[in-house]
Amino acid sequence: MDFRHELVLPNEDLPFKLFVFEGKDGSYKVTRHWHRSVEIFLVLEGCMDFYINTQLYRLSPGRFMIVNSNEVHSIDCPDPNYTLVMQIPRGLFEKYLKDADSLQLFRSCQKDHRLAELIEQMHTAYEKKEEGYLFRILSSFYELMYLLVTDYRMPEADEEHIRQHKNLDRLSHITNYIQANYREDLTLEGVARIFGFSPAYLSKMFQKYAGINYKTYVLELRTQAGYRLLMNTQLPVGQIASDCGFPDSRSFAKSFRRRYGMPPAEYRKKRKVKKE
Repeated sequence: MDFRHELVLPNEDLPFKLFVFEGKDGSYKVTRHWHRSVEIFLVLEGCMDFYINTQLYRLSPGRFMIVNSNEVHSIDCPDPNYTLVMQIPRGLFEKYLKDADSLQLFRSCQKDHRLAELIEQMHTAYEKKEEGYLFRILSSFYELMYLLVTDYRMPEADEEHIRQHKNLDRLSHITNYIQANYREDLTLEGVARIFGFSPAYLSKMFQKYAGINYKTYVLELRTQAGYRLLMNTQLPVGQIASDCGFPDSRSFAKSFRRRYGMPPAEYRKKRKVKKE
């Protein structure tokens, strides 16, 4: 299968992830991938070509796309755009819906002024971070969740969705466990034993559905967690490495440099200079 699994980590102070799409400058493509989160793309300026599996949807200003959990998608943005993206962990739906496993939302690329207004309000409040901003964001967020499960819910999931969901959901449970325990010693053998698989079977599952091997997946997750601590705390690099499950600061630095192009201490220093 020519698609990969994407790691989705919520904003530190929110139960979901909200950000400006990284392909805003154009000449940008996102290859076929999947994740367990429900994702919403709201285009405010410019255009983009959005693919669900092989189905093309052209998004223009004011239009949006809802990507269901475990749905394979890709994006092509030849021109500049301004797009807001929300990624909502499926666990939030499971917390409040008894039948969340069968939840499938209409994709829709039509205009919905209320949905767009809620997402823009949340992003503006998050950027300004004024007194009480989290209350403002969360009130808009739960209204949006209500709209999704009432106005956008499909009455029945189609067979293609059910088949694909089952194939990818098995791995999603494992990646959720890894994300919750990345600080621990997560050997392939140990995780395989927890889920009742052989190490060889689990290794093949990651290669087939995540597009990367097990070790690379765990390293990527730990490196992203290390990046967040590096940017948002003053913790020493050695402590960050330990807190994120690396055996030592050298292994953290090696993985960080592979992803971000320079050692963590140097990266932190350069980002600090830019802010000043």
